[in-house]
Amino acid sequence: MHIRHAGDANEAKRVFLAYSGDMYYVLGFDGGGTKTECVLMDAEKTVRARGHSGPSNPLRVGFGGALAAVCEAARWAMQDAKVLPEEVAGLCAGLAGTAQAEAARKMKKLLGEEYPGRVLHVCTDLELTLEATGDGPAIVLVAGTGSAAVGRDMHGRNARVGGHGPLLGDEGSAYDIGKRAAMSALREYDRTGITSDFGAKILKELEVDSWQEFQTRVHAVPDEVFPRIFPLVAKAADEGDTGAREFLQLAAAELAWLVNDLVERLDLREQKFLLVKSGGTVQRSRYFDEQVNQRLREAAPRAEFGALATTPAEAAARIALRLLANRENERSERGGD
Repeated sequence: MHIRHAGDANEAKRVFLAYSGDMYYVLGFDGGGTKTECVLMDAEKTVRARGHSGPSNPLRVGFGGALAAVCEAARWAMQDAKVLPEEVAGLCAGLAGTAQAEAARKMKKLLGEEYPGRVLHVCTDLELTLEATGDGPAIVLVAGTGSAAVGRDMHGRNARVGGHGPLLGDEGSAYDIGKRAAMSALREYDRTGITSDFGAKILKELEVDSWQEFQTRVHAVPDEVFPRIFPLVAKAADEGDTGAREFLQLAAAELAWLVNDLVERLDLREQKFLLVKSGGTVQRSRYFDEQVNQRLREAAPRAEFGALATTPAEAAARIALRLLANRENERSERGGD
């Protein structure tokens, strides 16, 4: 399943010779709790192909699962572009769940075994979104399976808040919203012994026949359960359901608190800056979008709403190209040793 090469000096030499000519490629990965995107980019910063696979957050799917997803996405991209693994000179993997140094180190070690001799960098998916905003002060609010915010001030100083996972955070995320909705439906069932209409929709969506089976699924794979409930809540809110709207109002407030904390930390209260919303909950519900926008305007009145200048996966590939150029410059300064 994996792209495996011999991790010896000969392999490193072959890789160097492959990209020492005019054409070589890099891989950029954007991985989170539900999916992974890979961009194959050439030396001229042209995207040659894209590949997709499942989740690659090592804290949610394990390091082996994350590695498998990254390699699968890379394989699809390289097959599509008819590029050999030996032609890949470097890669940057921006993965959720790698904020802690030990997690990043372990992921980098595993990737190094898969891609020996390459320039290799591991960072968080949040760092990629900030890179994708371009230059200048900016904040990116990520609201997908999890939630977090990352920003940059006038002097280029970066900071992040949130992104601590479902046990310690992820407030306002699809996971959080789905969990709250499921808890409410389950409490209603405990109180009356009758499954509500919304509870029935949850069971149908997850293809389970009872709340007991639902609980078994939750304990086994919560990441595959709660985010799937979010679209049901979003649809119900757009149709005027009061309970669904309450869940989304609370989620919008919690997401705005993340941005507010970052505005304070980066001293952006009186500064104009770019504010970008990203993640799987964005543009899924007219009502939720309105609530989030309203709360964000209160938290950051001078922010200018905008979009990323490029995709996070493309930003990762550009980082790989930059690191590769830096290594070649260092090699030249040392006289090509």
